Amino acid sequence: MKVLISGAGISGTALAFWLSKLDFDVTVIERFPSLRANGLQLDLRGHGIEVLRLMGLDAAFKEKAAPEQGLQFVDSAGKRLAYLAANTSGTGKQNFTSEYEIMRGDLCQLFHDASLKRGNVKYLFDMTIKELQENQDDMIVTFSDGQVEKFNLIVGGDGQWSRTRRMMLGSTASPDPALHLLPGMYAGYFTTPIPMRENEGFDSTVYLASRRRSVMTRRSDPRFLQVYMACSDASSDIQTVRRGDTQQEKAAFSESYRGAGWRVPELVDGLEASDDFYCERIGLVKLDAWHKGRVVLVGDAAYCPSVLTGMGTTCGIVGAYVLAGELSRLGGGGGGGGDEAPTHSTLQDALAAYDGRFRPFMDQVQDGVGEESMFTKLLMPSSAFGIYVLNFCLRAVTFLGIRLSSSSFMKEGVKNWDLPQYKSLIGKI
Repeated sequence: MKVLISGAGISGTALAFWLSKLDFDVTVIERFPSLRANGLQLDLRGHGIEVLRLMGLDAAFKEKAAPEQGLQFVDSAGKRLAYLAANTSGTGKQNFTSEYEIMRGDLCQLFHDASLKRGNVKYLFDMTIKELQENQDDMIVTFSDGQVEKFNLIVGGDGQWSRTRRMMLGSTASPDPALHLLPGMYAGYFTTPIPMRENEGFDSTVYLASRRRSVMTRRSDPRFLQVYMACSDASSDIQTVRRGDTQQEKAAFSESYRGAGWRVPELVDGLEASDDFYCERIGLVKLDAWHKGRVVLVGDAAYCPSVLTGMGTTCGIVGAYVLAGELSRLGGGGGGGGDEAPTHSTLQDALAAYDGRFRPFMDQVQDGVGEESMFTKLLMPSSAFGIYVLNFCLRAVTFLGIRLSSSSFMKEGVKNWDLPQYKSLIGKI
């Protein structure tokens, strides 16, 4: 089978790895001029860790793992209020800091390199899909450089704002009907060259300010600080800025964080000088079907769960594994053989099985995301009094010796869903 994957991010490179095991002819295209080595820290949880181990990349991952030790909450004076240590036991649930923390670029590189080992995957950079035309047995693809080529399957792994998804749906509507943005919720990410201070550890630090603003800093390199700013403010100037206008997005974030306290003025200076700032409009992608004809979606392009879940990377990796697994069960020579008898007689059967098997997982992850609760109101107060109450509660938790768990405010995984075992994939590691 000849497969085109649009997007060389986490999902695209993970899928290329698995499809290489099936001896498919795989082409991965990426709109950037090279594999993107930038991006901040991410983690794996639950079933994502299982898939990494099935890939045989656990040891290679840990060689590149970020050294984060835990997460602390601080007040405006920088005094620690509470601490969540990383779970490094190798068993049980992860905490906010996972045992499997890594820089985005390092994970992409890991999957990219592993996908090339069998010689049937190639990457084309500075390339996009210009046009898709479906025939009975294949898709005719016109690329951005004018080349035309036929493929049996097109996979959109090009993220939350996926162009492949729009092509699949035949939608030019604005806003994108599959993308459900959460009103007034934005995040900004960047790195700044602030070196480690004396006695500073590799801890994430969270500071919560009034007007529902938060700042988190963390580092994997002693020379640079990663900064994450998130706000939930419907009146913010950010919502009026055109997406992709980086200078205006920076200006809007700088204005929104004016007077926030702690070391925010220093961080805003870093924001304004940064060359890797990215503004995210927080939202979810929801579709009734993740495939149509010979086009299928994976990762954020199909089911973005939003940064609020802490499960985006895990969803992308597990989804890629399930898609490849169902394709491995395709008969007629299209599934790559293996120890299992084919169970899907057509490509459409395989794509429907991917949807049916993985959708219960995603339904759990996306359930309740963006819905306001008393807990989220407490965690992101709008007033100075709310900050006082929150800080008092955090101090009390620390004083009483109560062990905080990240499961109180982010998702760890899913329940009553077992990772499928695909012998045709696992037997070829």
